[in-house]
Amino acid sequence: MFTELFRIGHRSGLVAAVMLVSVSLASAATPVAHPLHTVVKTVKPPAHKRKPAKARPAPTPPELVLSESAGRVSQWVAAAQDNGSLPYIVIDKPTATLTLFKANGEAVGQTPVLLGMGVGDDSSPGVGAKTLAAIGPAERTTPAGRFVAKFGLAFGHEQVLWVDYADSVALHAVITTNKKERRVARLLSPTPDDNRISFGCINVGTGFYTKHVLPMFRRGGVVYILPDTKPLDEVFPRLRLLPYLSGRSEEIRAQRDDDPLQLKLGSAADADPSLPAPVL
Repeated sequence: MFTELFRIGHRSGLVAAVMLVSVSLASAATPVAHPLHTVVKTVKPPAHKRKPAKARPAPTPPELVLSESAGRVSQWVAAAQDNGSLPYIVIDKPTATLTLFKANGEAVGQTPVLLGMGVGDDSSPGVGAKTLAAIGPAERTTPAGRFVAKFGLAFGHEQVLWVDYADSVALHAVITTNKKERRVARLLSPTPDDNRISFGCINVGTGFYTKHVLPMFRRGGVVYILPDTKPLDEVFPRLRLLPYLSGRSEEIRAQRDDDPLQLKLGSAADADPSLPAPVL
């Protein structure tokens, strides 16, 4: 009996030893990270890819509606570089529109204008020295021609773009003091039939005047006003040269620099605020 018990115990001990060795081997096969030797992997956050900058679309050139006469004058000014290095304006009286150009001939915009009540292409003699009440309806004309314009002071220290200083003709933002004249409504009307209301000055919408005319004409510019009744070539004699001007810009520029007939800035630069107000 003792021998049987020893045999069983011996066998059990052997089994236990085998189990203990197996557990030890299994534990040795499974590595246990020591807290002092733990490897921490740093995961870099994904780099944010910068989106390629979108190219800004080129500004869309303004859509211009030019009459045949306004188109001819615009082409002639650009081809002959009659404006020199100054911005310029082409005012088409029959259509009551103003087109603004940079010095290089690039169109900036177009807008309706208000003009003198009277139909005609010349200012009445001495009209610039008269009071508004003394100017008759037939005298309230916007003169046609080429004018070197510059900002100056009018009566009351109001700054205006003097077009014809001697005859008190200026270009300025629309006047709204007389509500009965409905000048803003006339500017917004779809036809030019009701755009004849001023005493001779050119009235422009306030937004267009502030955004474009003021900054572009700070150093002056040239204003071309098309006629009501006179032949276009009579008002602008050099317009006849337009067919011969293609491809001669540089030569024309050199000729213009030596041309004593070219008008220079100055008439409005020395504006005297003591003179009458511009013909509104």
